[in-house]
Amino acid sequence: MSAFRQLGSLWRKAPSGRDAHVPNLVGLSAQGRAGAKGKSAKGAGSVLRGGAQVHEHYLRNGMQVLLLERHSDPVVAALMFYRVGSRDESDRESGISHFLEHMMFKGSKRFGKGEVDRLTTELGGHNNAFTSNDHTAYWFELAADRWETALEIEADRMCNLKLHPLEFEAEKAVVLDELAMGEDDPWRVLARRVQASIFKRHAYRNPIIGYADTLRSMTADDMHRFYRKWYRPQNATLVLSGDFQPGAALKKVRKHFGSIEGGSPEPRAARFADLLEEPCGEARINMRWDDPATRICMAWPSGPVCSDDDYTLDVVSTILTSGRLARLQRKLVLDGGLASMISSSNDTRVDTGLFWFFAECAHGVDAGLVEAAIDQELQRLIDEPVSRQELNRARSMLTASEAYDSETVSDLAEEVGGYAVDSDWRMALDGGERHAKVTAAKIRDCVARLLNPERRVVGISKPAMDPNRLERSH
Repeated sequence: MSAFRQLGSLWRKAPSGRDAHVPNLVGLSAQGRAGAKGKSAKGAGSVLRGGAQVHEHYLRNGMQVLLLERHSDPVVAALMFYRVGSRDESDRESGISHFLEHMMFKGSKRFGKGEVDRLTTELGGHNNAFTSNDHTAYWFELAADRWETALEIEADRMCNLKLHPLEFEAEKAVVLDELAMGEDDPWRVLARRVQASIFKRHAYRNPIIGYADTLRSMTADDMHRFYRKWYRPQNATLVLSGDFQPGAALKKVRKHFGSIEGGSPEPRAARFADLLEEPCGEARINMRWDDPATRICMAWPSGPVCSDDDYTLDVVSTILTSGRLARLQRKLVLDGGLASMISSSNDTRVDTGLFWFFAECAHGVDAGLVEAAIDQELQRLIDEPVSRQELNRARSMLTASEAYDSETVSDLAEEVGGYAVDSDWRMALDGGERHAKVTAAKIRDCVARLLNPERRVVGISKPAMDPNRLERSH
């Protein structure tokens, strides 16, 4: 996926190496996959991305397997993706996908509590996991002569997670602490309110981490039902990336996963689309925070991942905020002195997306001035065709970003796997072709249609008015 996806992923704190990470405040249907059981995709091995040759297979139980063969380093990354995220939770389940991600490290039939991290460390590797709006993923990075252990672990916890009640309650406290820390971040609070205003009924309105009340009332039985519903081969994509022979690798995959019962497909594609509502006018959210900063967060509903608008908004975001030559960087930060920071994000998801701006006003600058400058640049994209030079710069930056996303075998596996579960893995391999097709006319149409003031929500956080009576608005 592009550098502008995804706004809201939550990473696990991994004792074995990689730290928890939250990006900057930033699927193929089961029915469609079922027909390919036990077969290999024709011609898939001829596609290259980041120096890797891609081979696609389906096990007879419906599990998709993507082998990204790359021999540049003696390393193999194993990533298991499940097509389930906060999008798939009911109101009473809010936060369960992320909480379950934590519990996947707390003991299964073969691997007890702490064993996953201990084995990973002993093998000299790293592991981690993350939850997004649309999927949950678990990854290992190990030397090329010892990566099969990752398959053993994933196969066991796909079927045999224990969810011991005492461990469940202990980890619940950890997740509640994580949620509480987020409540101390004004950007998170502001963005959460803006998002909830746009997605009034759709599950995208909810934070991935959930809410304290839903987490407190959640039981191990609730999680077990959720786990059995979503964690099975029909709903999974395994991505192996790195230094292996594809035939031997596939044999190992079949050894560990081939006997797992597939279960019935869980229909998912577009089943929440009718809960999306077109905005009927601009909405505004105002809050106070006990620090001296004035912050602006504005967002518009956009379109789903891999739509034409998705690629166009990547280019728009790059033109406006990426690099020192970007329009709003010059106008607001470098030349104008109106803001200390400006960024944008094209946050596309399975059902739809959001296009965001985040700005922090310079000291003493009214938020209205920064907002007006953003509006002027959006209108300029409609009134004046973007020059060929600017288009070429944006395309080059996006191409460089995609190359960076393929730098390591883990980066490559995450990129290809993310597209596999949210849309189609082949979309990660287009080599910038769809960005190259974005024209000034497409930018004008997209901005006029999607980024007009009547469709947006504007959130503004201002300093507390009276230092003796702080209004921390949660």
